Amino acid sequence: MTNVNIQNLKVLEALIFASAEPVPRRILEEKMPDGVDLEPLLGELKSHYADRGVNLVQRGKGWAFRTDPVIAQALTIERTVNRKLSRAAVETLAICAYHQPVTRAEIEEIRGVGLSKGPMDVLFVAGWIRP
Repeated sequence: MTNVNIQNLKVLEALIFASAEPVPRRILEEKMPDGVDLEPLLGELKSHYADRGVNLVQRGKGWAFRTDPVIAQALTIERTVNRKLSRAAVETLAICAYHQPVTRAEIEEIRGVGLSKGPMDVLFVAGWIRP
């Protein structure tokens, strides 16, 4: 560590770390003790975190900790979300399965209600019906 006040460095680190959004310089100056020069403290924090999993970066007029771009891909999580079909989509699918081939007008007549675009689109995207 260089010639910076360790207590001030810890306060600055905690202020930035605890915020979900980049912390504007104005806020940092307000929260730090009077007379503290932010430049050496920010420089010290930036160099301290340069080779770590998170980096101190400036975003617009604020400062924030962000994941190192080199390892960001390793933290990406993809999840498949299973959603239930709506009642209209289930009814439409049942009609298509039983009466195939069937037109939209025939589906509406069998269901007794107008068919919005939504249920058909969900079934098209899922690959369960086709034009």
